[in-house]
Amino acid sequence: MKGTSARTLPEQDGDRQAALQAYGLLGDREVSALPPVGGPSHYGTARTDAARSALDNLVDLAAKLCHVPFSVVNVITADQQRQIAASGVEPGICSREDSMCARVFLTRETTVVSDASTDPRFANNPFVTGEIARVRFYASVPLETASGFVLGSLCVFSDAPANPGPEQIHMLELLAQQTVELLELQHRTLQLNVALDEVRRSNAKLGEFAGRVSHDLRIPLTTILGYVELSEDDPDMPPEHPAAEYVQLIGASGRRMLAMLEDVLDYSKVGGALHPQPVSLRGAAADVARDLGIPFGAGATLDSDDAQLHADPLQLRALLQNLLANSLNYRSPERPLEIRITAVSNYHGTAVLVADNGKGIRPEDRQRVLEPLVRLHRDGDGPGSGLGLATCRRIAQAHGGDLTLTESLGGGTTVVLTFPAAP
Repeated sequence: MKGTSARTLPEQDGDRQAALQAYGLLGDREVSALPPVGGPSHYGTARTDAARSALDNLVDLAAKLCHVPFSVVNVITADQQRQIAASGVEPGICSREDSMCARVFLTRETTVVSDASTDPRFANNPFVTGEIARVRFYASVPLETASGFVLGSLCVFSDAPANPGPEQIHMLELLAQQTVELLELQHRTLQLNVALDEVRRSNAKLGEFAGRVSHDLRIPLTTILGYVELSEDDPDMPPEHPAAEYVQLIGASGRRMLAMLEDVLDYSKVGGALHPQPVSLRGAAADVARDLGIPFGAGATLDSDDAQLHADPLQLRALLQNLLANSLNYRSPERPLEIRITAVSNYHGTAVLVADNGKGIRPEDRQRVLEPLVRLHRDGDGPGSGLGLATCRRIAQAHGGDLTLTESLGGGTTVVLTFPAAP
């Protein structure tokens, strides 16, 4: 009845609005599509069975379970009741004052009324008197989250008196729990989307910052290296001159720093906009082998299976180039280098294995070397920034896959890459 609906303090109403907003239940577009309860509406008439939501199926089940024609999921805001799913009626809105569920949902208990016209809580309510509807049987279960917040209620009702049994009411309460789980899933999905958007913004800023810093540092560094090269070619500075050694040290250090700047910039760019398309694994490997000067083909240093990957061609090439460069840098002095790329495909996608017979990586170090700027500093290892494997892993993860390390048969490292199938 008007004026008797359950109320909360103004500050609690503000908290309620914020919580419902976090659950995605206060969208303006959805609300604008909801007509007044009991009024004419074409809302939802274009929906097909295939497009019905899980909540729609759930309220259908609730109505059938209790052998009544009507069932709704009501969300109670600070000043309204909003029906977000309905069976037997069109979803609509009404004031909180007129809502039957708002009268009892904060009790956190199931309400069952055989004939609402004889119940003092509801006898004068417009949903009972005929002003909006002529509800007689009415039952509602509060939708209480794990944190104790009550979103609204799962409600079943009829225009005739009814007396469902205890087992039916118990099942109705189970359906209310399922409703809460669906709304919690929506809540977590929204939180994940917000976090994902924030990560994307952060990555974009990181890429912009890394590019600017790389550019600002590269200019003076390339100038220094230019003067080093001029000094190295200066006929007045023979190789035995004391300054020649210092110039060589400056040049070597500068080139290492320039390489690290390039690696940092490449790492920051991974995970940006991808342009996946069908790519030949063998073709990409052959291109990288040519760039690195690695003999390619059957019986050569490097050979590769062929497989169609759904990947960004440029990032796949960068990934293979990093992995093959690692095989070159960390080859074993005890045997000729061999690198084999194999692929196994199924309906989930493709697993690519890049196996070499190099020095290998100890099991306790395999996870650690996938982190940025981590190097093992072993005797005889070539130069590097510690970003190669981290970059490769980011590329794989940006495609929806992953990268792991294991040992090659007979010694060496096998890099296991996964690429999902094309959508």
